[in-house]
Amino acid sequence: MKKKFLACVLALAAGFMAPINVADAISRQEIAAIQVNRSSQFRYWQKDSAAYQALVSYVEDVTNKKSPHFIPVKDRVAVFDCDGTLMCETAPYYFDAMLSLYRVLDDKSFLASPQVRATAQKVRSLLLKHEKLPADLSKRLTKDVKSNAFAGMTPGEFSVYVKNYINTSYEAGLTNLKVGEAFYLPMIEVVSYLQAKDFSVYIVSGCDREMLRVLTDGVMDIPPERIIGTNYSYVTENHPSSKLDGYNIVPGEKLLRGNERVFKNTEANKIAAIQREIGRQPVLAFGNSEGDYSMFQYTIHDNPYKSAAFVLLCDDLEREFGNSKKAAATKAAAQENGWIPVSMRDDFKTIYGENVIRVNE
Repeated sequence: MKKKFLACVLALAAGFMAPINVADAISRQEIAAIQVNRSSQFRYWQKDSAAYQALVSYVEDVTNKKSPHFIPVKDRVAVFDCDGTLMCETAPYYFDAMLSLYRVLDDKSFLASPQVRATAQKVRSLLLKHEKLPADLSKRLTKDVKSNAFAGMTPGEFSVYVKNYINTSYEAGLTNLKVGEAFYLPMIEVVSYLQAKDFSVYIVSGCDREMLRVLTDGVMDIPPERIIGTNYSYVTENHPSSKLDGYNIVPGEKLLRGNERVFKNTEANKIAAIQREIGRQPVLAFGNSEGDYSMFQYTIHDNPYKSAAFVLLCDDLEREFGNSKKAAATKAAAQENGWIPVSMRDDFKTIYGENVIRVNE
């Protein structure tokens, strides 16, 4: 009996001391619980990664009051792209596009026009095969699908719709992963680490700003006013034009989403938005594509403070739908411009968690 009792105690002890599988936490609640207050708490990065070491070295330097590179808290501004930088953009495409396609093609309560539906079908057929959209079809995706999919909704109705979508839909091509869980765990650690070091973190994305507010709510501690994205028009119940200057609503009149894109937050538009909405030059920038290059240059040039730009390379072909040609071009641009490349393949211990598997279609 004593031997059995001892065996049970040892078994329980072994269970308590068993190493935690650090790569299984993918629910939104578990993502939100990720906290990195100091560099030793990073779990999802390869510690010998040059990018990881550069990040930690930079942060420790500029937050050290004795360092000549010390940055006051008020000027510690870090900007992040979203799709492809903080979360998935390849299974099979950007979040705002996939949500709009879902609305048009799968939501039986929504009756899209034949033109809108035809565009959505063409787009989805290519994306599910991981084929690049032709430029003309990409423009029609915005004009026909994105702009019309949610026109007429109140902000509250739209928020509920996005919330329901992220909790029920799954990313195509990746198992065991909901859309709202498709965040890069190593990058969530970076956000947490910077916030612990008193950086003000902003998302500066080409995605629909209001979608991002819902998507990130409850996952990252970033208030809605620090989320900058592409903007779509608003109208009111009694005034269908998006030109609202010169018009005053009557009591109880509702604000509604319109059907026009009024600001595309990509390329140099990102730095214009940063100036308008933040009013401070960032000292850190994180992105993954040509749409972020202006944000990188704006951050690292003519900056009174020590600054850095980190660019993610889509070079993981086993855990993600990477693109070797694009990754090589991005790395070359980083080397030419003084940005720090981050290899998703080599620098990340995991992307979404080990129970998320890429499906070879």
